[in-house]
Amino acid sequence: MPVCEVRILPRISYREGLCLQEELVEQRREGRIPDTLLLLEHPPVITFGRRRNQDHVLASPGFLTSRGVEVFETSRGGDVTYHGPGQLVGYPILDLRERHKDLGALKLVPGYLRGLEEVLIRTVESFGVRGERVQGLTGVWCGEKKIAAIGVHISRWITSHGFALNVNPNLEHFDWIVPCGIHDRGVTSLSRELGQEVALEEVSCTVVEHFKEIFGLEVKTLVPART
Repeated sequence: MPVCEVRILPRISYREGLCLQEELVEQRREGRIPDTLLLLEHPPVITFGRRRNQDHVLASPGFLTSRGVEVFETSRGGDVTYHGPGQLVGYPILDLRERHKDLGALKLVPGYLRGLEEVLIRTVESFGVRGERVQGLTGVWCGEKKIAAIGVHISRWITSHGFALNVNPNLEHFDWIVPCGIHDRGVTSLSRELGQEVALEEVSCTVVEHFKEIFGLEVKTLVPART
């Protein structure tokens, strides 16, 4: 069974997270590290994916600057999304070459996305919340509201970017954007659905359990938070 190293990090800036991913992707490609899963939080930030539409940022640049909110364009899939405190962000750095042999190139990306969705569906269900897929849309939903967003990048079989699960973020911050470019659906969180606060640390551990089940990985170590 392949080994996966899980690194649970403190809250770090989006730029730091991006640089760390780039560093780990190169190390994974060279075989210097095993598959790795980063779990962390970001301060408030708005990011664009490859299907970016600037009109989907509803807040003015001046407003965002006054709140200290940075905006980044990235190589991940999807449109615009928000990250912030109370949201669990996961960046899997996986080598999919072995899985490619089983799935084939055309099924590799959809299979990977469905795997991430299943991890998140099982995670929220572990807390008593029903999560589901919506035909034609990526992510996990509770009825008409999105509880988890997914946007990935795969380069020469190595994955980066990943998922964002709303545990207990300030949902009003999503009013700054049209989340994922979808006008007719809202957002929710684990805490909102349960009517009580949920500890991010507990959710992180649950994600790890389901991640290793779905992707057939052995978790080698939980690396303590970096300083």
